[in-house]
Amino acid sequence: MKIKSQRDFASGLMFLVVGVAFAWGATDYSFGTSARPGPGYFPFGLGILLAVLGGFVLFKALTLESEGGDPIGAIAWRPLLVIVAAVAMFGIALPRLGLVCTLPLLILMAALAGPEFKWRDVLISSAVLTAGSWALFIWGLKLTIPVWPLFING
Repeated sequence: MKIKSQRDFASGLMFLVVGVAFAWGATDYSFGTSARPGPGYFPFGLGILLAVLGGFVLFKALTLESEGGDPIGAIAWRPLLVIVAAVAMFGIALPRLGLVCTLPLLILMAALAGPEFKWRDVLISSAVLTAGSWALFIWGLKLTIPVWPLFING
């Protein structure tokens, strides 16, 4: 079988592998029920969806002809490393700085990865996403995520 789109093949394979890994890793956690999901419920479902999406993209890469084989270009290392660093910073800082400080930091760092950085967009995104995250995770789902920094909560 001939690969007709190198880009789609690589991305489909990546989605498939990451999806299967997440779903498999989630089996170590309790699933709970649909009414009261456990810690393994969301990662398992997301992993399965990601794997299915990867399967569709792989199928497309093997069946639909693309111009010139759609070769994979150069890897954009700077955005990749900045986004990975932003996510790592979020995981480290959240327990200490709380959601209100850490989420805007994550958004700021992620915005620095792209070429079109605008303070206005970062501030609006930070406000909307922080309020939405608080509404969803703290108020709606009643998760015990620190909202404020440790020095404020005592």
